Amino acid sequence: IGDRVVNDVAPKDRDIAMVFQSYALYPHMTVAGNLAFGLELRGMPRADVERRVAEAAAMLGLEGMLGKRPREMSGGQRQRVALGRALVREPAVFLLDEPLSNLDAKLRHSTRTEIARLHQRLGATMVYVTHDQVEAMTLGQRIVVLDAGRIQQIDTPMALYERPANLFVAGFLGSPAMNVLEGELRAADGLRLVLDGQGEVPLPGAEVPQAWLGRRVAMGVRPEHLLPAGEGLQARVEVVEPVGSEAFLHLDSGGRALVSRLAPQALPAPGTDLHLRADPAHLHFFDPADGMRLVA
Repeated sequence: IGDRVVNDVAPKDRDIAMVFQSYALYPHMTVAGNLAFGLELRGMPRADVERRVAEAAAMLGLEGMLGKRPREMSGGQRQRVALGRALVREPAVFLLDEPLSNLDAKLRHSTRTEIARLHQRLGATMVYVTHDQVEAMTLGQRIVVLDAGRIQQIDTPMALYERPANLFVAGFLGSPAMNVLEGELRAADGLRLVLDGQGEVPLPGAEVPQAWLGRRVAMGVRPEHLLPAGEGLQARVEVVEPVGSEAFLHLDSGGRALVSRLAPQALPAPGTDLHLRADPAHLHFFDPADGMRLVA
């Protein structure tokens, strides 16, 4: 940590503070008591303890709650106390284990913003574990994507989104997930992906290496890059989800489930047949055998 190897250093001496998923607050102590406990345990002078507790409470909006006990507080307030308890330590590293998973959606958003502000203000290293890709994308500066304990890719959020290393990363990041179509690339009458089973996706304007022609590929296209067109892959609208600033079309194309993301304009009704085109500038190609990205 920093330039200090801590393998053989006792955990209490590694200068790490942890925020747990389950808050792990002492129920018999007040907020002030919970915030101060770790510092008092280390024998810090009383004046320094009070100063740090006051600073953390102000930073997290807990000033009016210092006399309350955890049972008198909401889940979001308790989580802020758990954050504050880590904060007062002023550690070298923060470890956060799914700290927002017990909060409702609105509270998750506001607390996520608080954590981002704290990180910018403190400049400290935070290792943040989450299953929520939105949290990972919005909070992370470098993301490690794990599957079954194996690292799949390490990169910046937008690099992961724009150049996923394999099908797992492609499907994990992005909501809704990337559409994946399997078939054979052919160049006769223009480049197109001839799908397994039936149908084909014309790819005018797309460029692929000559060596890829005639081979089976898994082509990925994000929902925002799969759009209605005058001609192309035929699909039927099954469900329309308008969510304010955008809308999602859930489609069926020969038994394949696809999603298209559109601006909230005049939307087709469920049951409507339409054609889809894939934006040639935003296509992703993978080897269907091992799922790895194909690089030109």
